[in-house]
Amino acid sequence: MNSPKNGAKSALSLKLDAKRGDFVRGSIRGKDIQLWLVNQRGQRIRRLTDGEVAMTTFLFVVDEPLPAGLVVSGPENQNFELRIDSIILAAEQFQAVNRIESPTLLALQRKLQDGGDTKEFWQRVARDGSPLVEDNNADESLRDDQALVTFVWRGANHNVRIFGAPSGDHDEMQRLGDSDVWYRSYQVSRKARINYRLAPDVPVFDGSYRDLRRAILATAQRDPFNPMFEPANPVDRFDGTSVVELSDAPVVPWLDSSSESIKGSVTTLEIGSEILANTRDVHLYRPAGYDPAASGNALLVVFDGDQYLDEVKLPTILDNLIAAKRISCTAAVLISNPSPKSRAVELPCSDDFVRFLTDELMPLIREQSMDANRENTVLVGASYGGLASSYAALKASDVFGNVLSQSGSYWWSPGGEFGKVGSGEPNWLIREFVGADRKPVRFALQAGTFETASDILASNRHFRDCLRAKGYDVQYSEFVGGHGYFHWQHAISDGLIELLGSE
Repeated sequence: MNSPKNGAKSALSLKLDAKRGDFVRGSIRGKDIQLWLVNQRGQRIRRLTDGEVAMTTFLFVVDEPLPAGLVVSGPENQNFELRIDSIILAAEQFQAVNRIESPTLLALQRKLQDGGDTKEFWQRVARDGSPLVEDNNADESLRDDQALVTFVWRGANHNVRIFGAPSGDHDEMQRLGDSDVWYRSYQVSRKARINYRLAPDVPVFDGSYRDLRRAILATAQRDPFNPMFEPANPVDRFDGTSVVELSDAPVVPWLDSSSESIKGSVTTLEIGSEILANTRDVHLYRPAGYDPAASGNALLVVFDGDQYLDEVKLPTILDNLIAAKRISCTAAVLISNPSPKSRAVELPCSDDFVRFLTDELMPLIREQSMDANRENTVLVGASYGGLASSYAALKASDVFGNVLSQSGSYWWSPGGEFGKVGSGEPNWLIREFVGADRKPVRFALQAGTFETASDILASNRHFRDCLRAKGYDVQYSEFVGGHGYFHWQHAISDGLIELLGSE
């Protein structure tokens, strides 16, 4: 609903058709707008939003026997929009059951109930491969643009989890009765690409959230029934990931390393930093025939450089984009991390790291005859690297004029860690942009539709909206996939074309 204008310090009361135990979800949009849950007597019992950001989601369970209400307050003449997305009545809430969606597994279940076995089922899986991809499901709720994807595992003792599930989480698979079949189904877009591993009998122990979550890595391995995987020559079954591409997954021609595009060169320097007190490799990509004095040259400054070099294969993508004249002549600086620990310190909004970039790295790159004007210099990063790209642009917009952020971790707050209790209010960098003057920076933001459990998708959408409200030039896109270099490899060319595209 849209509010009438209301005076400062006054309150607008709204009745809510919800009673004890009902689960309510919604959002409110409006600067400096506070939202309170009140009881029938109008007494405030819970603050749902504090008004510090322009758009906030909320959820709560009513703890009063009589219908609850909401009170909205804010500055004089300030409009707001309040949305109640859903109210799930207490009587309609239930513990999740293992509902079988796959027609194939429903038929197998009936066969087992009639005394049959799973032998023919596993023979079919061995012949046709997995996961199962079906055009319909048990209740015929699939849309025309969706497929039902069912992951299967044979013969675990205690549990099986999916690393890289379409939910964005490490989902538990269910067991089909007492058989050797473990399964989990998802309704996904036919545009999806999924890379995943399956983890049987993950250790369960008394530990921290982080330790329990990371335990999946102890047994995670490629799907033994899926013939598609990467890398091409894994060293064992635990190396690499299994891959499934559905029928409408977008074709990305820029990944073809066998094309006739003239290859650029990559050299590696080891550089030390007095500011950060460490040493790292920096990979320098120069396109074929690179002329440092040519007008219109562009320069990428890329975080997690080893991964963008080896997993994303950024030099191949740049070779092909430049040869096809889809982007201007573009060199790249790919910055490695000295260690995982240093990455966790440097990339999440570090002033010292920004000083390293501006005062140490960029002068060195110019000495290597690689440069571009500010308008053609692009910070590139994924996850924490996306966060770092936006922070560096905020602090040094006189050097960096563009940001290509892939699944940026905008949920982050100082001292924060995903899933850690007491990590502080999320979206710290978004609030910094809201409170600062607009900078001359252009953005290409990307996020995956599977990135919901981590709040990556929601926080990127929120960042997009706040940037646009401040007047920034923002190109925003969502790919059907999750969090990882496999997905960023297929999406990065779109962002490069958006920022550096040749007319």
